[in-house]
Amino acid sequence: MSNKIQSLREYVKLLEDNHILVETNAEEAQLEESVRYISYNSMDVKFGTLFICKGTHFSVDYLKSAVNEGAFAYISEQKYDLTEMKTPRAIPYILVNDMRKAMAYISDKYYDQVWKKLDLIGITGTKGKSTTTYFMKAILDDYLKDLKKPKSAVLSGIDNYDGIIKEESHLTTPETLDLHKHFNNAVKSEIEYLTMEVSSQALKYHRTLGVHYTVGCFLNIGEDHISDAEHSDFGDYFRSKLKLFSQCDTACINLDSEHSDQILAEASRCKRVITFGLNEKADIYGYNMTATGNSITFNVRSDSFDEPFKINMPGLFNVSNALAAISISYSLNIPLKNIHAGLKKAQVSGRMEVYTNMTKDLYVIVDYAHNKMSFESLFASMKREFPNKKISIVFGCPGKKALSRRRELGDVAGRYSDHVFITEEDAGEESLMKICEEIAKHVEKYECVCSIIPDRKEAIRQAIVDADRDTIVLVTGKGRETRQKRGTKYIDTPSDVEYVQEFLKDK
Repeated sequence: MSNKIQSLREYVKLLEDNHILVETNAEEAQLEESVRYISYNSMDVKFGTLFICKGTHFSVDYLKSAVNEGAFAYISEQKYDLTEMKTPRAIPYILVNDMRKAMAYISDKYYDQVWKKLDLIGITGTKGKSTTTYFMKAILDDYLKDLKKPKSAVLSGIDNYDGIIKEESHLTTPETLDLHKHFNNAVKSEIEYLTMEVSSQALKYHRTLGVHYTVGCFLNIGEDHISDAEHSDFGDYFRSKLKLFSQCDTACINLDSEHSDQILAEASRCKRVITFGLNEKADIYGYNMTATGNSITFNVRSDSFDEPFKINMPGLFNVSNALAAISISYSLNIPLKNIHAGLKKAQVSGRMEVYTNMTKDLYVIVDYAHNKMSFESLFASMKREFPNKKISIVFGCPGKKALSRRRELGDVAGRYSDHVFITEEDAGEESLMKICEEIAKHVEKYECVCSIIPDRKEAIRQAIVDADRDTIVLVTGKGRETRQKRGTKYIDTPSDVEYVQEFLKDK
């Protein structure tokens, strides 16, 4: 699969038809030039590139570099002065009034709506997106193996796989141009199914604009991502997530979610609605949950089956994610035997990974939990599964986003923990110590020991050293990620899993 070569004129007309074009200075001959490549990265430019000027930290120097490397035109929300550059003729510009929408339309055209050749599964929710995504991948891969077809593709907050690219991800949902590139790679690799997390940011800022999903799944909703750079309030966050229903044929809805009536009302625009949950009224109804060691068994009843299932990871809250995957699979007519097998085999990197020392008397759980809903679910599950254990937790909060997490996570951790270790977690351009101190203010309202240890490695080491056989240690937020955002850069670091394995050897 390859994109069709289009002229610059066709892109100008596309933007004009969608009421995004402001003006262009392109001459007739320039409008007939072929757009051979599109990029927003000045390090990824070739001859015939239409360059996209985007980003908070964008500089005219990036555009100059792109032009030197072969960009023949640029699209932007403002004009840039390139008069000092010695080019044979003026570089044409295309000015737009909404760069995010423009990127979506341009990406969709450049890759010739290649997503139509895939069965796309989009999953949104405040918590559980990654786990449900990997439950689905395991189920689909088991099914595709029987058919002797390539494994399914996945785009998640953990990593991305499209048949060609396999990488650790930086965003829950890729930028628009990258998203369509992944779709294209999957089709070139003869992949039929792609499961992806669809974040509120992706829906609000049009990263998925124009893309239609075979199945859209809504897991749950709780307050998160409220900040000047994300969502102004809960209403904006919720409305953004509900946009998924305008882009899918079948909607799978968790009846246990807060605001389920409003979610169902919005989902009614879809051709088909399937409900799941621990509510007897659900089409896919889960009941009789039992946790044993690092696995959970539960029964599921639908209009066509009533039988037990098993997942091999702790955390009773994961039953809800499994029910979501079962409902999606049900809608896709995936055979039950593959659903059973996939769920049993499913492993989610960095999610509820359990590690123990040589004497098996200390347990450390590594998990991506990073917001109020996931923290509350994690602690509730730990209290139920390990009722007589003390809990220590290592976590932090990101810089300049989801600011309410500092209060919420501090409150939840302080209420349920015996010792809280606050540390680095993608502080970015904000002061790490300021973030830690803000979290600590909320932890210290409770009868809980609180330690600020900015070095994440040292924080994890100290939590393990201080723990006894009556303590469960939770290390949350980063999982198997191998980067920390410091300033505007992502710096390579060992993962939480590597730190835990290292320090447990000496315990």
